[in-house]
Amino acid sequence: MAHQGSEKKSGLHPRNLYRNGYDFKALIAAHPPLGDFVQMHAGGRPTIDYADAGAVKALNKALLLDAYKLDYWDIPDGYLCPPVPGRADYIHHLADLLTGSNRGKIPGGPQVRLLDIGTGANSIYPIVGSHEYGWSFVGTDTDQGALTSAEAIMTGNDTLKDHLELRMQTQSDNIFDNVIRKEDLFDATMCNPPFFSSQEESDKAGRRKFRNLGKREPDRDLRNFSGSAHELHTPGGELAFVKRMVDESRNFRNQVLWFTCLVSRKENLPSIYNAFDKVEAVQVKTIPMSQGLKSSRFVAWTFLNATQHVAWSNHRFPPK
Repeated sequence: MAHQGSEKKSGLHPRNLYRNGYDFKALIAAHPPLGDFVQMHAGGRPTIDYADAGAVKALNKALLLDAYKLDYWDIPDGYLCPPVPGRADYIHHLADLLTGSNRGKIPGGPQVRLLDIGTGANSIYPIVGSHEYGWSFVGTDTDQGALTSAEAIMTGNDTLKDHLELRMQTQSDNIFDNVIRKEDLFDATMCNPPFFSSQEESDKAGRRKFRNLGKREPDRDLRNFSGSAHELHTPGGELAFVKRMVDESRNFRNQVLWFTCLVSRKENLPSIYNAFDKVEAVQVKTIPMSQGLKSSRFVAWTFLNATQHVAWSNHRFPPK
């Protein structure tokens, strides 16, 4: 999908559609408004100003329309605009994780069911997962505005209508409680948790990002990927959220094959591993990811032993 002169994105998963860069000609064809934001880099290749929220949204909308063949995608002002290649990597690495529980084969099709905690207004994981692997999703959120946007994306794309169910989490202190039903089975859960502990902390990070991009700090709060309060911060920050998720997960130990969650700050990993010990998770993994100079990871844990993984696979994904 890349061509000579495209903007290189290194370190992405081998199955990532944008691992070799962006074909701006194709992206502008998919979403013409992107053309207003494309400029030539000093090295003679096209790029955008990543400090410009409008440019970032236009680029990621073009990526979604081009690669994932959507008929419609948009998000309201103030909601998180996902960096598509990085979010797609989570899906691809999760597919590799499920492969290890499925006789070395990637399980595909709508019978593969994932729970997307905090699906947000953008529905990025259901979009990528259903397109790449045919998976079905249950997306949850505590924010009605986010779910309204996600529903508009779902109903605006025939490819998503049969692959996404949305559920409101009405109890904001809970993560799995109140959205996992007694009859549910999920092959994996996934989550992009709030990173910050307060609005002040998220504003500080946004301004630091501007400085790193060589831009003057804005007079008002403006982040290149935007984001609503519930998407960006929670009491105790990322660490408290993930630890709460781990604690709740043991109540659904037999209904989920793999629990997973992104962890932005590697310094949080020791405390998260202590939380795994407390709930007696049977197996724990940290899956590294990278995009250019940015490193990230997600943690995965299961309460099922090897024999139970085989039984799950035989029941959920029987050999043809």
